[in-house]
Amino acid sequence: MVKELLLSLLLVISIPFAQAGEAVPTNDDPVLEKRVMDLSEHLRCLVCQNQTIADSNAELAVDLRNQVREKLKAGQSEEEILKYMAARYSDFVLFKPQMKSSNWLLWFGPLLMLVGGAWLLMVTLRQRRKLQLQAPVLSAEEHERAEILLSDKKSAMPENSAQKNIGQKNIKDQS
Repeated sequence: MVKELLLSLLLVISIPFAQAGEAVPTNDDPVLEKRVMDLSEHLRCLVCQNQTIADSNAELAVDLRNQVREKLKAGQSEEEILKYMAARYSDFVLFKPQMKSSNWLLWFGPLLMLVGGAWLLMVTLRQRRKLQLQAPVLSAEEHERAEILLSDKKSAMPENSAQKNIGQKNIKDQS
């Protein structure tokens, strides 16, 4: 009984916190709201970073939309508002940043990396080809000998005079 009473009391206390806030009427001027939403499509939400402020419900996005609305009411052009937002929040706030000398690396960096990678690949492949062409070709006897060595058939390997000389030299060095 006490548990039920405490649970009921907790629910009654939490009701004011669970209710949504009042919606702010924004459709007083549908033309203005259309302009606000169109302009908001060009601005990035600084909290979400992958959404426009038109798509985001973050508090900062709502504040930025309100700023856009106020500036449009004040008679500023869309271009002036975009410049103001970029000056205040940097070019990052622009969903499609402009090409400037300060961000050329961001625009052309991927292309430079691709070209550099292709050049490095070509140089490496040419060097490999050159090394393969310069590599000595094994005679049939050397090829057979290599196969024997690789298959661990040392007992079947025929001894030639060079091997005998090396073996005799080793014996002399040991004595």
